[in-house]
Amino acid sequence: MIILETERLRLREFTLHDSPFIIELVNSPGWLEFIGDRNIRTREQAEEYLLNGPIKSYSGHGFGLSMVELKASSEPVGMCGILKRPDLNHPDIGFAFLPQFSGKGYAFEIGEATIRHAASVLKLKEILAITVPHNLRSVKLLEKIGMKLLKPYKSKDTDLLLFSNKTR
Repeated sequence: MIILETERLRLREFTLHDSPFIIELVNSPGWLEFIGDRNIRTREQAEEYLLNGPIKSYSGHGFGLSMVELKASSEPVGMCGILKRPDLNHPDIGFAFLPQFSGKGYAFEIGEATIRHAASVLKLKEILAITVPHNLRSVKLLEKIGMKLLKPYKSKDTDLLLFSNKTR
């Protein structure tokens, strides 16, 4: 199902057919450095990740991480979406892109559209975001899409920064 489209991109729900892309994305250098190794190496592991993550979230929350693809070619470039983590009071935005598609403005384009969609369609009053402090590209992107740094945040012994699209 297509969630939204921008000038260059399409955001659509993941399917099990996206397993090869998931393997590539979660084993890319940026994912491993900033998000962590999820030990997803096989098609079966990727399908399990999709079933228990994004696909489960669509039915449980009405939103989740989704495939970002080029509109012109349907080539997969990354993921973006809204998540509901048990340790956060509000849903948060997440995103990750294959390295060959970074620096092209795709993350900003789909991130901004996702925040708008969350407010206007999903009727979410506040969106959070978390990132490791040394992921400076992510910090800059979050600020560019209108997120404000709230405070340092610790989750599962990992030091993070917590952002919000609402000023308090």
